[in-house]
Amino acid sequence: MHLSVMPEESLSLLAVRPDGVYLDATAGLGGHTALIAQRLTTGLVIANDRDAESLAIARRNTAEWASRIHFHHGRFGELPAALRELRLEKVDGLLADLGISRYQIMEPERGFSFLHEGPLDMRMDQTTGMTAADIVNHTAEKALADLIYQLGEERGARRLARAIVRARPLRSTLHLADVVERAVPRTGRLHPATKTFMALRMAVNDEQGELDRLLAIGPELLEPGGRMVVISFMSLDDRKVKERFKALGREGRAAILTKHPFRPSDEEIARNPASRSAKLRALAWN
Repeated sequence: MHLSVMPEESLSLLAVRPDGVYLDATAGLGGHTALIAQRLTTGLVIANDRDAESLAIARRNTAEWASRIHFHHGRFGELPAALRELRLEKVDGLLADLGISRYQIMEPERGFSFLHEGPLDMRMDQTTGMTAADIVNHTAEKALADLIYQLGEERGARRLARAIVRARPLRSTLHLADVVERAVPRTGRLHPATKTFMALRMAVNDEQGELDRLLAIGPELLEPGGRMVVISFMSLDDRKVKERFKALGREGRAAILTKHPFRPSDEEIARNPASRSAKLRALAWN
């Protein structure tokens, strides 16, 4: 079952009006989209995601409110196009949940998980771009070590990169996980391949670049008084959101609504352990 992260906090900070227009920039399987749509009468929610498979599932999950939802397949940089399709320039609220969906992790053919045998893909949009296999099999050793260290914050990055290069060609997710585990044995609860897989996923999908584009474009899409809510799960992402929001606040262009980030309650974490690292920040556009 799909569980939206901090649903009450998100909707409260978005301040959804029945006649408003809202943009769910990361619709995923439609959890937050449905929560917004339920509160609308004459309003609209634009459900955007770069993963076409997830959007197809979201359509089914939100069929009850289909008349209030417009779906758009695209990256953050293409959000203005989603509005132009509807002859809109601005929205009353924008929500972005930056977490990877459980569906993507649990589907072996997507290649996100080191627990299942699958192709080294990891693309959120499977219609374009390089795969994780392209990176691990063709990137120079030093560049690969830098990637794993910078994006995965993996201290054993050099040793890992050396082992990966020696094991080429890497054929599957389990093959890569085995190479990583041999190079950097387990020392705690975290699987040795966790950080490497995260780094590769981030590189394949240019997640840092995409977040930069969201933080540059998103606030400009808001009506005066409009709200922007961002839920992040990694320190790299949260730092970017925090600094961008602070800069907009200093410039007098926005009011920060979360002096400190909201965190999930103990009850939510017990119900949905995947939410434990989430941080929510919000602003109101001036």
